[in-house]
Formats: sequence, C-alpha cells, structure tokens
Amino acid sequence: MKTIAVIPARYHSSRMPGKPLADILGRPMIWWVWQEARKCKALDGVVIATDDERIARACETYGMDYCMTSPDHDTPTGRIWEVSTKLEADLYLQVMGDEPLINVAAFDLILPKTLPEDPYYVAVLTNIMEHPADVIDFSNQKVVTNAAREILMISRSPIPYPKGTLDFEYEKVTGIQLYSRQALAFYHDTPKSMLEKAEENDMMRFVENGHKVHAIVSPYKTVSVDTPKDLELVARILTERGESRQPAKS
Repeated sequence: MKTIAVIPARYHSSRMPGKPLADILGRPMIWWVWQEARKCKALDGVVIATDDERIARACETYGMDYCMTSPDHDTPTGRIWEVSTKLEADLYLQVMGDEPLINVAAFDLILPKTLPEDPYYVAVLTNIMEHPADVIDFSNQKVVTNAAREILMISRSPIPYPKGTLDFEYEKVTGIQLYSRQALAFYHDTPKSMLEKAEENDMMRFVENGHKVHAIVSPYKTVSVDTPKDLELVARILTERGESRQPAKS
C-alpha cells in the first residue's frame, strides 16, 4: 500500500493573496506544513500541488517536492485528483497548506494499517467544537454522522438543531482528508451535486451519490490562516514552542 500526502497550494486567495508564501519566522507558511507532514513514517511521500511558479520556486529553494497542476481547479480535491493522474499511489492524504500548526500525530488517526476494501474510500478528521460562537460561524462546516460514523450531512448551519436535547457535541470537518485513487476519479467524473453547491463542501458529492465518507474525531486542533492576525498568532505559538526566526533563503 502506497500513501502520498498532497498539500494543495494556490497563490491567488480572495482574502490573502500569496498566502502559501506568507513569512512565518523566516520561512514560507507552506514549509511549516511540509516539514511536519514529512515526519509521518506511514507516508511514502509528501508533495505540494500548485499552479503558480512563485510557489514552485519556493519549493525548489527549500527542497520540497512539488507537482504543477492546472489553474482551473476550484477545489483542493480537484487539484489532488490531478496529482493522482501523475503520481501513482493507493491513497492520497489531503493536508491543507494554510494550517502551519498541524500535528503529525493526527495522521495516525486517519491512515489505515491496510488498504480499505471499499475502492471509493473517503475519510475526514473532525474536531469537537467547544465554543457556541464557533458553532454559528458559517466558515466552520458542521457534520452529523450515523452510528457507524459515516457522514449524513455537512452544513455551514448549526446541525443538528437542538429542539429536543442538548446532549450532543457539535463537530466540524478539518482539512485533513483521505481519498483512494478511485474515489478521486469518481469525484472528477461526477458533476457537482446540489448540496455540494449549496454548502460549498465537495465531500457532499460522495455522500449524495451513495458513497461512504468516514468521520474520525481528532483531539488535535490547529489554526487556519486567513488574515495577518492569524499569522501573528501562529508565529507567537511557534515561538512559545521554542522555534526561532531563520534568515530567509533567496
């Protein structure tokens, strides 16, 4: 069984252009994600998937493997599908490039010991939400599952609605997701589904078409960088962990 981690890295961002190259203690943000991911011994490789020459040059400067992809992908999953057509593996682990505080221990929760029997295998790590403000934040995509921990629905609205009880925990999906090669091919060959369009979550394409998406709760939480304030927070946390500023490479 061969498993590759893919870090999608798009230069153009509506809220923070050039985000993958944002400086954090002298290194580009994407380096922090890459260097943590490569600590995972269960992975056979870590590759950055980008459509921008500036990110490609940064990869070369810091010795990071990368794969050039089309600029036409509108989702990270689409970009990972293209990687799967160029780099052969059984499983592809999505690791978002704007989460520089990821903990590689989380990978052990989602990576199977043996190749899953389901040829369309899809899984995602989730986090329990602890603050009411997070539950009503539409950027947090809430998830409900059946008893087997298979996803029933992903929504930006607070689900489930607490009409009869408050005896449950709200969960949100994270950027750590796992796809089989055949699942990615299905994703590419299948039109966007109705709920996927409404909620803007591409895993709903699998759910709406009858494929299982496994939700695995992770205690490891991180910070998604969307603003300069987020960058400052990440730099402060890394400094508290003992990381020091490095001279930037040219």
